[in-house]
Amino acid sequence: MRKPIVYLIGAGPGDPGLITVKGLECIAAADVVIYDYLAAPVLLQHAAPGAELIYVGKKGGDHTLPQEDINALIVAKAREDKIVARLKGGDPFVFGRGGEEAEVLVAAGIPFEVVPGVTSAVAATAYAGIPLSHRKLTSTIAFVTGHEDPGKEESGIDWPALARGIGTLVFFMGVKNLPRIVAELTGHGRSPQTPAALVRWGTTSAQVTVSGTLADIVERVRQAGLKAPAIIVVGEVVALRERLQWFERRPLFGKRIVVTRARDQASGLLKALSDFGADCLECPTIQVTAPDDPGPLDRAIADLKRFDWIVFTSVNGVSRFFDRLFGSGRDVRALGHLRTAAIGPATAERLKSFGLASDLVP
Repeated sequence: MRKPIVYLIGAGPGDPGLITVKGLECIAAADVVIYDYLAAPVLLQHAAPGAELIYVGKKGGDHTLPQEDINALIVAKAREDKIVARLKGGDPFVFGRGGEEAEVLVAAGIPFEVVPGVTSAVAATAYAGIPLSHRKLTSTIAFVTGHEDPGKEESGIDWPALARGIGTLVFFMGVKNLPRIVAELTGHGRSPQTPAALVRWGTTSAQVTVSGTLADIVERVRQAGLKAPAIIVVGEVVALRERLQWFERRPLFGKRIVVTRARDQASGLLKALSDFGADCLECPTIQVTAPDDPGPLDRAIADLKRFDWIVFTSVNGVSRFFDRLFGSGRDVRALGHLRTAAIGPATAERLKSFGLASDLVP
């Protein structure tokens, strides 16, 4: 009998390709997947058929469920003797409240494992062309919350130390508090000319980066209309973005493309378009199926000797033909006397996989 367990999984910053192999394995093994707003929806495709998928929100300022209710839900599902995948954006232990959820599981006596994820502080900045460290510019990095617990009586952030003692600062969830963050840093000694940038929806096709200095970043963000979710990065390394940005320079970046191919044949095209920066929407408008009446093809296969040429007009045609050929008890030797034509190189390659070279490829 399987024992219940909860996996606290970091889904990464948005690009579904950045989740770990173990993260995908845990999603596939789960009976229940409890996921956040920032977890890439495509990751849910890796869940087992019949797995229960529960959305709990966790969007800045708009939580579908309060954290206490999420904790209770995780415990309740585990107590149903289920394997639970708690899918969280970024890394569960880096401003992800995974520590709070783990404490609740310990108190309930429920076993759990933590599957680290790529935090947006590292990934979003990298995709924006901003290295967090650089031998010539900084040797120190700090991750800081830009939205402290409102229940605190006083800030837990040592602003003087941050302003003067840390080379690169990365603030999470700080868009609304940007004016205060800038005021605290400059008020405690950070130069107003220090480069700064905000990266919204980092690592996704919707990524937007606004850069400037502490002196003008608030106004630049206001003019751009930038909203959460975004990370803030401050430090001399931000100036490297001008030379090192790569993600937003891809040729199809910012373009949304609908792919209408049959679902089982769309993956190659989707990957190619995505690699060039496109935001792809998979919307199959055709389905390739066998003909209602295979009789004409079967009769032709039974009488192959009277033909001189066989012309394949698509990859699908090649596959379906050989399905019927092999189903009749014959093999490729039955085509030894025929010349073959393939319409297009992909069709020719598919034919070649059956051991036949094309005599003609128009």
